[in-house]
Amino acid sequence: MKLLRDLTMLAIAVTCLAPAALAQAYQPPRTPDGKPDLQGTWTNSSITTLERQIPSLPLSLSPEQVATMEGQRLQQEVSANSRTAPDSGAPEAGGNIGGYNAFWLDRGMRVGVVNGEARSSWITDPPSGKMPVSEQGKARIAKIMTTRNEDGPEGMNPADRCLIGSRGSGGPPMLNNIYNNTYQIVQTTDHVMIDVEMMHDARIVRLGQPHKPEPVKQWLGDSVGHWEGDTLVIVTRNWNRWHGDYEPIFLSEQATVTERFTRTGADELTYAFEVNDPGFYTQTWKGEMIFTPSNGPVYEFACHEGNHALEGILNGARVQEREK
Repeated sequence: MKLLRDLTMLAIAVTCLAPAALAQAYQPPRTPDGKPDLQGTWTNSSITTLERQIPSLPLSLSPEQVATMEGQRLQQEVSANSRTAPDSGAPEAGGNIGGYNAFWLDRGMRVGVVNGEARSSWITDPPSGKMPVSEQGKARIAKIMTTRNEDGPEGMNPADRCLIGSRGSGGPPMLNNIYNNTYQIVQTTDHVMIDVEMMHDARIVRLGQPHKPEPVKQWLGDSVGHWEGDTLVIVTRNWNRWHGDYEPIFLSEQATVTERFTRTGADELTYAFEVNDPGFYTQTWKGEMIFTPSNGPVYEFACHEGNHALEGILNGARVQEREK
Protein backbone atom coordinates (compact mmCIF):
# COMPACT_ATOMS: atom_id res chain seq x y z
CA MET A 1 0.00 0.00 0.00
CA LYS A 2 2.84 2.36 0.89
CA LEU A 3 4.56 1.57 -2.42
CA LEU A 4 1.38 2.40 -4.33
CA ARG A 5 1.02 5.71 -2.43
CA ASP A 6 4.66 6.60 -3.13
CA LEU A 7 4.28 5.82 -6.83
CA THR A 8 1.13 7.96 -6.96
CA MET A 9 2.89 10.91 -5.35
CA LEU A 10 5.81 10.49 -7.76
CA ALA A 11 3.43 10.49 -10.74
CA ILE A 12 1.80 13.73 -9.51
CA ALA A 13 5.20 15.38 -9.08
CA VAL A 14 6.30 14.34 -12.56
CA THR A 15 3.04 15.68 -14.04
CA CYS A 16 3.47 19.06 -12.34
CA LEU A 17 7.02 19.37 -13.63
CA ALA A 18 6.30 18.00 -17.09
CA PRO A 19 6.66 21.17 -19.21
CA ALA A 20 9.91 22.29 -17.57
CA ALA A 21 11.30 18.78 -17.41
CA LEU A 22 10.55 18.12 -21.06
CA ALA A 23 12.20 21.39 -22.06
CA GLN A 24 15.30 20.49 -20.07
CA ALA A 25 15.38 16.92 -21.41
CA TYR A 26 15.12 17.97 -25.06
CA GLN A 27 18.46 17.97 -26.82
CA PRO A 28 18.44 20.43 -29.74
CA PRO A 29 20.32 19.84 -32.98
CA ARG A 30 23.76 21.45 -33.02
CA THR A 31 25.70 23.64 -35.44
CA PRO A 32 29.29 22.63 -36.35
CA ASP A 33 30.61 24.80 -33.50
CA GLY A 34 28.41 23.00 -30.97
CA LYS A 35 25.75 25.66 -30.40
CA PRO A 36 22.01 24.88 -30.51
CA ASP A 37 20.79 25.13 -34.09
CA LEU A 38 18.07 27.77 -34.19
CA GLN A 39 18.13 27.98 -37.97
CA GLY A 40 15.05 27.58 -40.07
CA THR A 41 11.86 29.33 -41.02
CA TRP A 42 9.55 30.04 -38.09
CA THR A 43 6.18 31.68 -37.46
CA ASN A 44 4.55 33.29 -34.40
CA SER A 45 1.08 33.49 -35.96
CA SER A 46 -1.52 33.16 -33.19
CA ILE A 47 -4.80 34.40 -31.77
CA THR A 48 -2.88 35.38 -28.64
CA THR A 49 -1.66 38.98 -28.64
CA LEU A 50 0.86 41.03 -26.68
CA GLU A 51 -1.67 42.44 -24.20
CA ARG A 52 -4.66 40.69 -22.64
CA GLN A 53 -7.72 41.88 -24.52
CA ILE A 54 -10.22 40.81 -21.84
CA PRO A 55 -9.00 41.88 -18.37
CA SER A 56 -11.06 39.24 -16.56
CA LEU A 57 -9.23 36.37 -18.28
CA PRO A 58 -6.37 34.64 -16.46
CA LEU A 59 -2.95 34.26 -18.08
CA SER A 60 -3.46 30.51 -18.40
CA LEU A 61 -6.71 29.66 -20.18
CA SER A 62 -9.01 26.69 -19.55
CA PRO A 63 -9.90 24.29 -22.39
CA GLU A 64 -13.39 25.83 -22.49
CA GLN A 65 -11.98 29.35 -22.86
CA VAL A 66 -9.64 28.18 -25.62
CA ALA A 67 -12.53 26.52 -27.47
CA THR A 68 -14.57 29.74 -27.26
CA MET A 69 -11.75 31.94 -28.58
CA GLU A 70 -10.83 29.59 -31.40
CA GLY A 71 -14.48 29.14 -32.34
CA GLN A 72 -14.94 32.91 -32.56
CA ARG A 73 -11.86 33.21 -34.78
CA LEU A 74 -13.22 30.52 -37.10
CA GLN A 75 -16.52 32.39 -37.40
CA GLN A 76 -14.60 35.59 -38.24
CA GLU A 77 -12.71 33.80 -41.00
CA VAL A 78 -15.87 32.33 -42.50
CA SER A 79 -17.59 35.74 -42.42
CA ALA A 80 -14.60 37.58 -43.89
CA ASN A 81 -14.35 35.12 -46.77
CA SER A 82 -18.05 35.09 -47.62
CA ARG A 83 -19.15 36.33 -51.03
CA THR A 84 -20.16 39.96 -51.43
CA ALA A 85 -23.87 40.37 -52.11
CA PRO A 86 -24.15 41.44 -55.80
CA ASP A 87 -26.94 43.94 -55.01
CA SER A 88 -25.16 45.59 -52.05
CA GLY A 89 -24.10 48.59 -54.13
CA ALA A 90 -20.99 50.74 -53.86
CA PRO A 91 -19.59 51.80 -50.48
CA GLU A 92 -20.65 55.15 -49.11
CA ALA A 93 -18.47 57.98 -50.44
CA GLY A 94 -15.64 58.74 -48.06
CA GLY A 95 -16.29 55.65 -45.98
CA ASN A 96 -14.18 52.60 -45.27
CA ILE A 97 -14.27 50.30 -48.28
CA GLY A 98 -12.74 47.42 -46.30
CA GLY A 99 -10.44 44.71 -47.65
CA TYR A 100 -10.87 42.14 -50.36
CA ASN A 101 -11.19 39.12 -48.06
CA ALA A 102 -9.22 37.31 -45.36
CA PHE A 103 -7.21 35.14 -47.76
CA TRP A 104 -4.07 37.28 -47.51
CA LEU A 105 -4.28 37.68 -43.72
CA ASP A 106 -2.50 35.46 -41.20
CA ARG A 107 -4.13 36.29 -37.88
CA GLY A 108 -3.71 32.74 -36.60
CA MET A 109 -6.41 30.21 -35.81
CA ARG A 110 -5.06 28.87 -32.51
CA VAL A 111 -4.37 30.23 -29.04
CA GLY A 112 -0.65 30.38 -28.23
CA VAL A 113 0.65 27.62 -25.95
CA VAL A 114 3.77 28.26 -23.83
CA ASN A 115 5.19 25.67 -21.42
CA GLY A 116 2.07 23.60 -21.93
CA GLU A 117 -0.26 26.49 -21.00
CA ALA A 118 -2.72 28.18 -23.36
CA ARG A 119 -2.04 31.90 -22.94
CA SER A 120 -4.41 34.88 -23.04
CA SER A 121 -1.49 37.31 -23.59
CA TRP A 122 2.21 37.18 -24.32
CA ILE A 123 2.86 39.50 -21.38
CA THR A 124 3.50 37.49 -18.22
CA ASP A 125 4.56 40.31 -15.90
CA PRO A 126 2.81 42.42 -14.72
CA PRO A 127 0.01 39.92 -13.96
CA SER A 128 -2.56 42.22 -15.58
CA GLY A 129 -1.21 41.30 -19.01
CA LYS A 130 -0.94 45.00 -19.85
CA MET A 131 2.10 47.17 -20.54
CA PRO A 132 2.78 49.21 -17.38
CA VAL A 133 2.85 52.62 -19.07
CA SER A 134 3.71 55.44 -16.65
CA GLU A 135 1.94 58.81 -16.51
CA GLN A 136 5.06 60.33 -18.07
CA GLY A 137 4.91 57.69 -20.78
CA LYS A 138 1.22 58.33 -21.46
CA ALA A 139 1.90 62.05 -21.86
CA ARG A 140 4.77 61.36 -24.21
CA ILE A 141 2.69 58.94 -26.29
CA ALA A 142 -0.18 61.46 -26.51
CA LYS A 143 2.20 64.09 -27.83
CA ILE A 144 3.64 61.65 -30.39
CA MET A 145 0.19 60.71 -31.67
CA THR A 146 -1.00 64.33 -31.74
CA THR A 147 1.94 65.57 -33.80
CA ARG A 148 2.13 62.58 -36.15
CA ASN A 149 1.63 63.53 -39.82
CA GLU A 150 2.23 67.24 -39.12
CA ASP A 151 5.33 67.09 -41.30
CA GLY A 152 3.50 65.58 -44.26
CA PRO A 153 4.38 62.09 -45.52
CA GLU A 154 7.70 62.25 -43.67
CA GLY A 155 5.78 62.43 -40.39
CA MET A 156 3.75 59.28 -40.99
CA ASN A 157 4.47 56.25 -38.85
CA PRO A 158 7.45 54.13 -39.98
CA ALA A 159 5.34 51.20 -41.19
CA ASP A 160 3.26 53.43 -43.49
CA ARG A 161 6.58 54.70 -44.84
CA CYS A 162 7.67 51.08 -45.47
CA LEU A 163 10.63 51.45 -43.11
CA ILE A 164 9.93 48.85 -40.39
CA GLY A 165 7.41 46.09 -39.85
CA SER A 166 3.99 47.14 -38.60
CA ARG A 167 2.52 46.26 -35.20
CA GLY A 168 5.93 45.46 -33.72
CA SER A 169 6.64 42.53 -36.04
CA GLY A 170 10.21 43.70 -36.74
CA GLY A 171 10.98 44.00 -33.06
CA PRO A 172 12.46 43.79 -30.69
CA PRO A 173 10.37 42.36 -29.16
CA MET A 174 9.11 40.56 -32.28
CA LEU A 175 5.30 40.45 -32.16
CA ASN A 176 2.77 38.54 -34.24
CA ASN A 177 1.07 40.64 -36.90
CA ILE A 178 -2.16 40.31 -38.88
CA TYR A 179 -0.07 38.91 -41.76
CA ASN A 180 3.55 38.18 -42.76
CA ASN A 181 4.39 36.41 -39.50
CA THR A 182 7.33 34.46 -40.90
CA TYR A 183 10.94 34.73 -39.74
CA GLN A 184 14.10 33.04 -41.01
CA ILE A 185 17.08 32.55 -38.69
CA VAL A 186 20.60 32.01 -40.02
CA GLN A 187 23.59 31.40 -37.73
CA THR A 188 27.36 31.68 -38.05
CA THR A 189 29.99 31.47 -35.33
CA ASP A 190 29.95 35.24 -34.74
CA HIS A 191 26.59 36.48 -36.07
CA VAL A 192 22.90 35.59 -36.08
CA MET A 193 20.62 37.01 -38.77
CA ILE A 194 16.85 37.17 -38.32
CA ASP A 195 15.05 37.91 -41.58
CA VAL A 196 11.61 39.37 -40.87
CA GLU A 197 9.08 38.74 -43.64
CA MET A 198 7.12 41.89 -42.81
CA MET A 199 8.91 44.77 -44.58
CA HIS A 200 11.79 42.37 -45.22
CA ASP A 201 13.79 43.68 -42.27
CA ALA A 202 17.03 41.87 -41.44
CA ARG A 203 18.22 41.95 -37.85
CA ILE A 204 21.99 41.42 -37.71
CA VAL A 205 23.06 40.31 -34.23
CA ARG A 206 26.78 40.43 -33.39
CA LEU A 207 27.88 37.70 -30.97
CA GLY A 208 30.38 38.41 -28.20
CA GLN A 209 30.92 42.02 -29.24
CA PRO A 210 30.24 45.34 -27.46
CA HIS A 211 27.48 47.74 -28.38
CA LYS A 212 28.24 50.51 -30.82
CA PRO A 213 28.81 54.02 -29.39
CA GLU A 214 25.65 55.52 -27.87
CA PRO A 215 25.25 58.26 -30.53
CA VAL A 216 24.88 55.58 -33.25
CA LYS A 217 21.11 55.02 -33.62
CA GLN A 218 19.69 52.31 -35.86
CA TRP A 219 16.38 51.04 -37.13
CA LEU A 220 15.62 47.90 -35.04
CA GLY A 221 18.26 49.08 -32.55
CA ASP A 222 21.80 47.82 -31.98
CA SER A 223 21.69 44.12 -31.07
CA VAL A 224 24.52 42.08 -29.54
CA GLY A 225 24.22 38.49 -28.36
CA HIS A 226 25.84 35.77 -26.30
CA TRP A 227 25.07 32.21 -25.28
CA GLU A 228 23.96 31.25 -21.78
CA GLY A 229 24.07 27.47 -21.94
CA ASP A 230 21.67 26.49 -24.72
CA THR A 231 19.88 29.86 -24.74
CA LEU A 232 20.77 32.68 -27.14
CA VAL A 233 20.51 36.00 -25.30
CA ILE A 234 20.20 39.19 -27.36
CA VAL A 235 20.44 42.65 -25.79
CA THR A 236 19.28 45.63 -27.86
CA ARG A 237 19.46 49.39 -27.31
CA ASN A 238 19.97 52.66 -29.22
CA TRP A 239 16.93 52.87 -31.48
CA ASN A 240 16.40 55.37 -34.22
CA ARG A 241 14.05 57.92 -32.65
CA TRP A 242 11.32 57.39 -35.27
CA HIS A 243 11.37 53.69 -34.45
CA GLY A 244 11.23 54.26 -30.69
CA ASP A 245 8.25 56.56 -31.09
CA TYR A 246 6.18 53.90 -32.83
CA GLU A 247 3.40 51.75 -31.36
CA PRO A 248 2.57 49.28 -29.96
CA ILE A 249 5.80 49.18 -27.91
CA PHE A 250 7.24 52.65 -27.43
CA LEU A 251 10.94 52.78 -26.53
CA SER A 252 12.79 55.78 -25.14
CA GLU A 253 16.49 56.67 -25.28
CA GLN A 254 16.90 54.72 -22.01
CA ALA A 255 15.37 51.47 -23.26
CA THR A 256 17.04 48.07 -23.18
CA VAL A 257 15.27 45.00 -24.58
CA THR A 258 16.59 41.54 -23.68
CA GLU A 259 15.45 38.52 -25.70
CA ARG A 260 16.07 34.81 -25.08
CA PHE A 261 15.75 32.10 -27.73
CA THR A 262 15.67 28.45 -26.62
CA ARG A 263 14.91 25.30 -28.62
CA THR A 264 12.46 23.48 -26.36
CA GLY A 265 11.25 20.91 -28.85
CA ALA A 266 11.73 19.61 -32.37
CA ASP A 267 8.99 21.95 -33.58
CA GLU A 268 9.24 24.62 -30.91
CA LEU A 269 11.36 27.71 -30.30
CA THR A 270 10.58 29.45 -27.00
CA TYR A 271 11.03 33.21 -27.18
CA ALA A 272 11.15 35.26 -23.96
CA PHE A 273 11.67 39.00 -23.71
CA GLU A 274 11.83 41.80 -21.17
CA VAL A 275 11.61 45.56 -21.65
CA ASN A 276 13.49 47.84 -19.26
CA ASP A 277 12.58 51.44 -20.06
CA PRO A 278 11.93 54.03 -17.34
CA GLY A 279 11.20 56.56 -20.09
CA PHE A 280 7.80 54.99 -20.81
CA TYR A 281 7.07 52.33 -18.16
CA THR A 282 6.77 52.06 -14.38
CA GLN A 283 8.66 48.74 -14.21
CA THR A 284 10.57 46.20 -16.26
CA TRP A 285 7.93 44.06 -17.96
CA LYS A 286 8.20 40.58 -19.46
CA GLY A 287 6.62 38.25 -21.96
CA GLU A 288 7.10 34.97 -23.75
CA MET A 289 5.75 33.21 -26.83
CA ILE A 290 6.32 30.17 -28.99
CA PHE A 291 7.62 30.10 -32.56
CA THR A 292 6.76 27.02 -34.61
CA PRO A 293 8.03 25.89 -38.03
CA SER A 294 6.48 27.79 -40.92
CA ASN A 295 4.63 25.94 -43.65
CA GLY A 296 6.35 28.02 -46.31
CA PRO A 297 9.34 30.23 -47.04
CA VAL A 298 9.84 33.92 -46.32
CA TYR A 299 8.39 35.80 -49.29
CA GLU A 300 9.76 39.08 -50.58
CA PHE A 301 7.82 41.99 -49.12
CA ALA A 302 7.93 44.73 -51.76
CA CYS A 303 6.22 47.48 -49.78
CA HIS A 304 6.92 50.60 -51.81
CA GLU A 305 6.77 48.73 -55.11
CA GLY A 306 3.27 47.51 -54.33
CA ASN A 307 2.01 50.65 -52.60
CA HIS A 308 -0.45 52.06 -55.13
CA ALA A 309 -1.55 54.75 -52.65
CA LEU A 310 1.93 56.25 -52.38
CA GLU A 311 1.62 58.49 -55.44
CA GLY A 312 -1.65 59.93 -54.13
CA ILE A 313 -0.21 60.45 -50.64
CA LEU A 314 2.79 62.37 -51.98
CA ASN A 315 0.78 64.40 -54.50
CA GLY A 316 -1.72 65.37 -51.82
CA ALA A 317 1.07 66.46 -49.49
CA ARG A 318 2.63 68.63 -52.19
CA VAL A 319 -0.76 70.31 -52.81
CA GLN A 320 -1.10 71.03 -49.08
CA GLU A 321 2.40 72.53 -49.01
CA ARG A 322 1.60 74.87 -51.90
CA GLU A 323 -1.57 76.04 -50.18
CA LYS A 324 0.23 77.04 -47.01
